[in-house]
Amino acid sequence: MMIGFLVYYFLLSLAFFFTLNLFVRNKNFKNIPPGPPSLPIFGNLHQLKKPLHQDFHRISQRHGQIFSLWFGSRLFVIVSSPSAIQECFTKNDIVLANRPRFLTAKYFSYNCTTLLSTPYGDHWRNLRRITALEVLSNHRINKFLEMRRDEMKRLVQKLAQDSHNKDQFAKVEMKSRFAELTFNTMMRMVSGKRYWGDDNEVGDVEEARKIRQIIKELVSLGGVNNTADFLPILRWFGFGHLEKRFKSLAKRIDGFFQGLIDEHRYEKQRANTMIDHLLSLQESQPEYYTDQIIKGLILVMVFAGTDGAAVTLEWAMSSLLNNPHVLEKAKKEIDTHIGQERLIDEPDISKLPYLQNIVSETLRLHPAAPLLVPHEASNDCTIAGYNVPRGTIVLINAWGNHRDPHLWSDPTSFKPERFEKEGEVNKLIPFGLGRRACPGASLAQRTIGMTLGMLIQCFEWKRVSEEEIDMTEGAGATMPKIIPLEAMCRARHPIINMLFG
Repeated sequence: MMIGFLVYYFLLSLAFFFTLNLFVRNKNFKNIPPGPPSLPIFGNLHQLKKPLHQDFHRISQRHGQIFSLWFGSRLFVIVSSPSAIQECFTKNDIVLANRPRFLTAKYFSYNCTTLLSTPYGDHWRNLRRITALEVLSNHRINKFLEMRRDEMKRLVQKLAQDSHNKDQFAKVEMKSRFAELTFNTMMRMVSGKRYWGDDNEVGDVEEARKIRQIIKELVSLGGVNNTADFLPILRWFGFGHLEKRFKSLAKRIDGFFQGLIDEHRYEKQRANTMIDHLLSLQESQPEYYTDQIIKGLILVMVFAGTDGAAVTLEWAMSSLLNNPHVLEKAKKEIDTHIGQERLIDEPDISKLPYLQNIVSETLRLHPAAPLLVPHEASNDCTIAGYNVPRGTIVLINAWGNHRDPHLWSDPTSFKPERFEKEGEVNKLIPFGLGRRACPGASLAQRTIGMTLGMLIQCFEWKRVSEEEIDMTEGAGATMPKIIPLEAMCRARHPIINMLFG
C-alpha cells in the first residue's frame, strides 16, 4: 500500500515538474543561445560526457562558441568566444558576479559564506578586501617566502636521495610529491605545521592522518555531479545518500579548522601564520573576524590553493618531458643567469622570461580550473546578442578558449615561444576575469615558477621510455592527468652537492 502511494506520488510530482518546466521555458526563455535538443525534466544531462570541458568544446563546434544546455531544471550558458567572454566581464561583470547555490557550497562553504561561494554584495566585498590586504597581499606573501623555500628544498632533497652520487637515472613518481609540496607549503603558511610526508617529518601524526583522510574524501566527492542540484525532486528520496555524506564530512572539516584556531588562540606568543594574523585582527574587530569567517578564509586558502598548483606542476613537467628541446632551452637560461653555485630563488624568476613563458603555456593548454568557477546571473542580461535570463548559470570554457585557432596559432602544440610576442599573455584567462577573478593568482604563479626552476636547475630529466608521456585529461574540478606522471631524474652534482653540504 505504502509503496503504491510512493510510486503514485512520484509520478504525480514528475507530471507537475514536467508541466512547470514547459511553462517556464515557454514564458521566460526567448532568444536564448542555441543548443542541442533536450528532454523534459532531465534536459541534456543524459547527453553529457566527461571531462565536461572537452564535451562542451565538442558541442560548440556544432552550436557555436556560446550555447545553452539544460541541466534538469537549470539553464546553463557555456561561453568560449573571446569577444563574448570579454562581454561577460565588462558590461555584465556585476550581473554575473553571483555564484550558484550548489549543495557542495552549502555544506563545504559554511552555507555559501566563503569568498569563493558567497553572493556578490557587502559580505563578499569585505571578504575580498580582507584577502587582498591581510591574507594575500604581496607583503604578506613575502613574509612566508622562507617557508616556501624550505618546502621546495625538501622536494629537491627527496628526489636527490634516489640519484645522489649515482651516474644512473632514478625513476620517480611526481604526482604525490607535488601534492605534498603544495599542501605542506599552504598549511605552514596557515598554521605553521607540516601535515604530509613521513611520520617523523610531521608534528602531530594523528592530526596529520586526519587531515589527509579529509582531503581524500573531499577530492572524491568534489568530482561527483550531484544530480539533486538540478533535479530537486530526487532530494525527497535521499538520492544516493550524498547529502548525508556531505554533512558528515563538513562537520569533520569544521572541527579540524576550529581545533587549529583554538590551538593558536591560547598560545602565549603570536607566530608568523595566517591564523595568528587573523586572530590578532579578531581581537580588535571581534564583531567581524568571527571564528566562522576565519575558518572560511583558511578553508578556501587550503583547498583552492593546493590542488590547482600541484596539478599545474604535473602538467608542466609532463609537457617538458615531451618537448626536451624546451627543457634544454630552459636549463640553459637558468645556467646562464643563475649558475650552479646557488639555488634559484623567487626574485630570480623575473629575470627568466623563458621559464615564465613555460608557465604561461602550461596554464594555456592545461588550466587548473578548465571551466573556471560558475557564475550566476543575478538579473536578465544579454551576451553576444542572446538573452540570458536571471538565474542562468554561466560557465566560461577557459580550456576551449585557450585552444581557439582564431586566437592562437597552432593552438594544441606546446610552444612557450608564442609568449615572446607582446600582449599574448593578456589573452590567458586561467584565473578568471573581473570582480570574481582568483585572488591567489600571484601566489600560484610564484610557487609554480620557482618549483619548476629548481627542478630544472638541480636535475637532468628524461622520460621513463621512448614513448611520449600520456597527456589524457581526467574529470574533476582541477583537470587531473589520467595517468600520474613518472619520470627519470639524475642529480646535477655541483648544485646538489652544495645543497647537501
